[in-house]
Amino acid sequence: MAGSYNPPPVETFLISLAIFVARLADQSIGTMRIMFLMRGRRAISGLLGFFESGIWLLAVSQVVTNVDEPIKVIAFAGGFGAGTALGGTVERWLAIGKGVLRIVAPFDSPQASVALRQAGFAVTDVNAEGRNGPVRLAFSVVPRKRKQEALDIVRSVNPEAFVTFEDVETPTLAARRAFWVRK
Repeated sequence: MAGSYNPPPVETFLISLAIFVARLADQSIGTMRIMFLMRGRRAISGLLGFFESGIWLLAVSQVVTNVDEPIKVIAFAGGFGAGTALGGTVERWLAIGKGVLRIVAPFDSPQASVALRQAGFAVTDVNAEGRNGPVRLAFSVVPRKRKQEALDIVRSVNPEAFVTFEDVETPTLAARRAFWVRK
């Protein structure tokens, strides 16, 4: 084709690498943005959204203007996938927020509540009736950064206990104020 510009392979490679890195960054930021938004931190989420959209716009403009170069499309898609994985890893590493730990154990089996309390966790015990008879339910709101510690304590005391952990949001304004005062 007369007059068309064919960039040298090194330039194409470097632009493709930049697209990949940009998508890696913007998708990781996007994952973090959603995490902060779900935990009620709207200001941080909004700031991250600003950077995410700016980086995305730069990356997509490089692909759209050079759509005839498949390596750039592959870099764009690859950065998206890698950024999603990296964002999830960073989210687990930061472990922001709290979760509720639920322990169900037969009434006459070793109870992990005492060991959890000794480690500084607040625990509420409830007697209940399970499929096979009386059980004890234990509930504890645990910082996500200490999740593994709490799980290890439960497993060491009663490896047969049924344990679940799920993220929890503090709905009361007083609890949120207390969180900010502690910092």
